[in-house]
Amino acid sequence: MHTLVAIWLFASAANGQFVHYINFAKPPVTQPALVKIPEGPTSLTLYNVKGERVAECRKNGDAFSDCKVEPGFTFDDVMNAWAHAFEDMQGK
Repeated sequence: MHTLVAIWLFASAANGQFVHYINFAKPPVTQPALVKIPEGPTSLTLYNVKGERVAECRKNGDAFSDCKVEPGFTFDDVMNAWAHAFEDMQGK
């Protein structure tokens, strides 16, 4: 048993120091959690009930505008996708 402990101590001593010293002259740099507020999304993708991508709208200030409608969809499809998104946000 003593031989096994001696081998373990010798192996650990060969890998480096037993004690690691801390340099208090340079404290670690930390940043409070709320210094940077995360940015919101820059675009909104609208999907219909079937899960098909209907349109993508860019953010302009606090509102979304400049919606690009996917080929094969109409304005009614976009309005239905908006309604579907609103229902999802309400938790229905």
